[in-house]
Amino acid sequence: MSGTRNTGLLALGGIALAALLTVIGHLEVNDDLNPWALTISDFAVSDRGGVIDVAMVVLALASLALLYGLRRPAPRARTARTAELLLGAWAAGLLLAAVVPTNEPGTAMTTSAYLHRYASVVAFLALPVGGWLLARRPDLAGAARTLRTLTLLSLALAAAMVWSAYPGGRVLIGLAERLLILTEVAVLATVAVIQTRRLTPARAA
Repeated sequence: MSGTRNTGLLALGGIALAALLTVIGHLEVNDDLNPWALTISDFAVSDRGGVIDVAMVVLALASLALLYGLRRPAPRARTARTAELLLGAWAAGLLLAAVVPTNEPGTAMTTSAYLHRYASVVAFLALPVGGWLLARRPDLAGAARTLRTLTLLSLALAAAMVWSAYPGGRVLIGLAERLLILTEVAVLATVAVIQTRRLTPARAA
């Protein structure tokens, strides 16, 4: 299906652009910010409305393009619909986290900071669970093992980040978050690559 293939290409382009913008955002901030000790949100709030915020919006839109492609085949099993709902929750959480800023590092948590935090938590947990369910889809069977491996790794990194945020005293929380995001984006990229390989009906014949 050419439409599905196009959504895969659009999603891959959005993922690549979001990654580039995130790197630029890290290079533009001042040298006092430590990427291993501070989260990406901490970097974003130091440059409110800057490229990292834009990167989050772009990644959310790329995820929605991917979701549109996943919804095209019909009928779909209940687990497939649940996976799509979780992917939508990831995109919504990402968008909300981009729009609502966290607090400056070292300052007291505000209402918006708590909203940002819990939107991020929803996003970080929704995607790996959704990725695990996506691995059950027949049209993604070729990437099932990769998806399951990435989702398990994502959940392990999410647990490490939770440990760091609370009993761990935020030790290497920035590193844990960046590795978590990397694995979760890899889930999206894997699904997008499979979508780009789908043939139009004419070619399939």
